[in-house]
Amino acid sequence: QVQLVESGGGLVQPGGSLRLSCAASGFPFSSYDASWYRQAPGKERELVAAMPSTGGSVNYADSVKGRFTVSRDNAKNTVYLQMNSLKPEDTAVYYCNAERFWYGSNWSYWGKGTLVTVSS
Repeated sequence: QVQLVESGGGLVQPGGSLRLSCAASGFPFSSYDASWYRQAPGKERELVAAMPSTGGSVNYADSVKGRFTVSRDNAKNTVYLQMNSLKPEDTAVYYCNAERFWYGSNWSYWGKGTLVTVSS
C-alpha cells in the first residue's frame, strides 16, 4: 500500500522553527522526486521546495529561500523540511509529494498534510 505520511506540524511563534518529516512506503521512494507544497486558507496550493531523486539541485519558492531547507534520507524513505525564521504568512497545511516520470508514464503520490500555524 502506497503511503506518504507527514508529521512535525504544530503551533509556533513567529521567528521560530519546525522540522517536518514525510515517511514514504509501498513504492521505491529513492527513484522519485520529492517535494513539499503548502496551501493556506483561501489560497491555491503552491510549491515550497522540490528535490530530485538524485538529491541534486533543489528548487525553492522565492518566499522561503534562505529560511527553509529540504533534505532526504533514502535509506529511511523520508524527506524533511527544516523551516526557520517562520512568519505568520507561512501558516498553511503542508503536503508531501513524490513523483516519477519514466518513458512517458507518470506516478504521483500525495500525503494528507500537516498543519503549521505561525502565531503569537
